[in-house]
Amino acid sequence: MSQSNLDTSTPNTWCPGCGNFAILNGIKKVLNELSEEDCPPEKFVLLSGIGCHGKIVDYVNVNSFYSIHGRSIPIAEGIKMANSGLKVICFAGDGDAYGEGLEHLIFAAKRNIDITVIIHNNRLYSLTAFQYSPTSELGFKGGSTPNGSMESPLNPLELMLASQATYLARGTSQGMNLLTRLFREAIMHKGFALVDVLQVCVTFNNLYEYYAKRVYELENHDPGDFQAAFNAIREWDYNSDSRIPLGVFYKKEAPTFDEKLISSPADLKRRDGKIRQFLSKRM
Repeated sequence: MSQSNLDTSTPNTWCPGCGNFAILNGIKKVLNELSEEDCPPEKFVLLSGIGCHGKIVDYVNVNSFYSIHGRSIPIAEGIKMANSGLKVICFAGDGDAYGEGLEHLIFAAKRNIDITVIIHNNRLYSLTAFQYSPTSELGFKGGSTPNGSMESPLNPLELMLASQATYLARGTSQGMNLLTRLFREAIMHKGFALVDVLQVCVTFNNLYEYYAKRVYELENHDPGDFQAAFNAIREWDYNSDSRIPLGVFYKKEAPTFDEKLISSPADLKRRDGKIRQFLSKRM
């Protein structure tokens, strides 16, 4: 197995310099490494929503599902509950997940269902040409807010911490070593895992220089300490010139929703029998 085996014949249409390339290369690297550790590609399912990020499932040669806007999370949950042996990885944009799909995201975290969510957070709607998103800064001037947005940005990691997510991390499209480590940890974490990637849109919101001056990797941080995680997450509110911490903010072990649903092979067999019986009555 090599990373090139994960390539597809689909032409890549992202803009040159787009931060999505880092996420694509990072996930392919991690899937390749895991395939050499007895976790073959057929054990993975990738999902995406609507937006520039969504094309990522066209560029990775594993099973995938292209959902509608904001709905990749519930589909990921359904796939995981239908086949708990799969590694389910959900890609979403900041508008896709923190806007249209926010309710789904909150409840997936609350349930602690064993899926991985990777957010392509470029802090605007790019595919529809330059509208502000839930993480755009106050005063953001875009196609829908020519005079500047009047809304303060959402701090999604703070919301996910309050929603009982069991793995929360942040990376950037400029730091590949950290990014791939976070992807691997999130995928192997048992429970709901979210990695917020500050992914730069060079066409409409080029923040490479802004991030380069402010990001730093957390050190001497205890990810098992809820209060420490809260403090680190609150250090940057997506709207200030303060430093931006990267790394794992929070991590804990807790029973997963799918474990509660299916506690044994016998339970799985009984459940499947009930599903077949239910369907047969309606055919």
